[in-house]
Amino acid sequence: MRHPEHTLSTPPAAIHTPPRDMQRLLSALWVFAMFNYLYADVVGLMDSTMLAQYLRGQVDSLRITREFLLGAAVLMEIPIAMTLLSRILPYRANRWANIVAGAVKTAVVAATLMMGPTAGYYRFFAAIEIACTTLIVVLAFRWKPRPASEARARGPGAHAARLEEGWS
Repeated sequence: MRHPEHTLSTPPAAIHTPPRDMQRLLSALWVFAMFNYLYADVVGLMDSTMLAQYLRGQVDSLRITREFLLGAAVLMEIPIAMTLLSRILPYRANRWANIVAGAVKTAVVAATLMMGPTAGYYRFFAAIEIACTTLIVVLAFRWKPRPASEARARGPGAHAARLEEGWS
């Protein structure tokens, strides 16, 4: 069977319809963001100037204390937790968790860019991270539950599918 292709007569909304499984997409975006956060830190450790500052416990005017490291751990736990939570939370909680977590991570990365001069590699990763978490916020904000009629059209397993999507 041939698949219909998009033509000039295809409505723009049909082309830009979000994927049906928003939970998987959001989870994948959090994984993508997390790898960027981690690799930005790894590259920072390869920067001899930064590494020397880390070993001294002072990066520019920022002291690296146990409290600072706890805060960094909490901030890193956000994308780690969101990879799981995006898949298991019910629709409403899922949507709001992604909006809040994405906004927090976007703001934190943007704030780090304002703290003083940054290396080109850090600005590169930060731009990708900000774009990704902004996309998460936009997708979660626009996310609407599937209509009940579509769930009923799926057949006998529709109730289980509705539960997976966060429907009650």
